[in-house]
Formats: sequence, structure tokens, C-alpha cells
Amino acid sequence: MKNIAVIGAGTMGNGIAHTFAQKGFKVQLIDISQQALDRGLATITKNLDRMIAKEKITEADKEATLANISTYTSIKEGVEYAGLVVEAATENVDLKLKIFKDLSDACPDDTILATNTSSISITQIAAVTNRPEMVIGMHFMNPVPIMKLVEIIRGYNTSDEVTQTIMEVSKQLGKIPVEVNDYPGFVANRILMPMINESIETLYNGVAGVTEIDTVMKLGMAHPMGPLQLADFIGLDVCLSILNVMYEGFKNPKYAPCPLLVNMVMAGKLGVKSGEGFYDYSESKKAEKVAKQFA
Repeated sequence: MKNIAVIGAGTMGNGIAHTFAQKGFKVQLIDISQQALDRGLATITKNLDRMIAKEKITEADKEATLANISTYTSIKEGVEYAGLVVEAATENVDLKLKIFKDLSDACPDDTILATNTSSISITQIAAVTNRPEMVIGMHFMNPVPIMKLVEIIRGYNTSDEVTQTIMEVSKQLGKIPVEVNDYPGFVANRILMPMINESIETLYNGVAGVTEIDTVMKLGMAHPMGPLQLADFIGLDVCLSILNVMYEGFKNPKYAPCPLLVNMVMAGKLGVKSGEGFYDYSESKKAEKVAKQFA
């Protein structure tokens, strides 16, 4: 399996494409517009330059990685020779179902279909395809080139052979795959998102400020970044989407998103990607300045 198609050139998609290409796989990066693809390639190039500056790779490694990536605006053309497709589109169930229905029609019969979804049911996604036994979750962590974990999520019909293949491919990428079962949020987000949501509730209830909450978790729990900063980094819209999936899936009020989170997303305060969330990123991508609303 040397040809990998990646659907989506955003943060996760370009990171996945980068990681496969750096390990010698031929990558077909697919998005709906050339502009999105150009942005994705620019991000990959910038990240490779950063690795060169840190003496982790050479200029020749960078050129080889970029040479392994080709871009397409057509799913049908991009997946023609793919042994594996990794979907990394927006965390929207209707969009993902449409993409997988299209992939089912366009891909060779032996192509494995993987999704990078962080919470949506693999079984539900697989049900719209003609090969549910070949659909699997491959949940990478952000930033993909650096983070070692890949959650491997088996749908109800995912075969042992496909699971084993994806476990091995993950190891070829230098990742550590962990197999989990198909329930809302899987493991990572089932534990992480309630913590982030409770941190937002703590702020909402006036228990402490943004910096104070993040400092307690960094210094007291040895977290590399505070939960509010992490929420900004992930994207508050993504956090809300995952919480909604878990709330609908479990019908348990403990997963209900905090009203403050809902309001911030409706107001377009999405974190780093919008320039403001719990922190102000207008001057720096680092969480150095608390957003005016919370200052």
C-alpha cells in the first residue's frame, strides 16, 4: 500500500498528507478548491522548513516529501489508484456521509476507507458505503507530524484484516496505534471534551479567570497547555460539535455544552483560527493575551 489519498487540505488533512509523504508514501491530496490545496501545501512547506531549522530533516528530505504529494480537486481522479483513503474534512456528519458515499462509488473495490473523525460513529459512516467491513476510524492528533497517538476505531462491521492493516500502516508512520471501539467520542475526546467543557463552565460561573484556570491545570496537573488554550487551539466550533455528538449519542446531561461555548461559537469567536477565543491572537499565535471579553 503505497498510494494514499487524503480528503481535505485543512489543519488535519495537510498534517496527515505531510506525515505519509515524509515516510515515502505517494499522497494524493484532495480538496474542493485549488486555493485550499495551495494553502495546505504552503503549511506543509512551512512545517518542513521548521524541521530543517531544528536539524530534524535535511533540505533533500523536504524536497522528497513535497515531491510525494500531488493535488486534486476531484475525488474521482484523486482516488483512482489509492490503496487507502483518509478523510479529514470538517467534523460534520452530513458532509462525511456524502463524502463516503462518493468514495464508495469512486474507489477501487479493495481500497480501505478511513476517517479522521474525532467523534462521529464509524458504523454510521460505513453504512452508506458498499464495503462497511473496509471502513475504519483513523483519528490522528494535532499537530499530526509530531503527535504519536493514532486512535484506531473499529466500526460494527470492520474486519480484523482491515484493522490489522491500519495498525501496521500507523506503525510505518512512526505512530503508536491504539485500538478502541465505536462509541461517541471514542476514548480521547470522551475524556478530553468534558474536561474542556467543565473548564468553560468554571469560567462561566465566575470561579476563576482564563489565565488562572489554565495555570492551575498546567502547574497542578502537569498539562502542557491549559484546557482553555487547548480549546482555542482545537477550535471552539470543533469542541462544540464533538460535545453535541456525545450529548446526542449518550443522552447524558454531563455532555451538554456550556452556554458560554455555544454563544462564543455563534459569535464567531472560534479560537486561533478566527483570531480570538479565550485568548486574543491578533498579535501572536501564542496564548499570551486574554481576550478582551474575559480580561
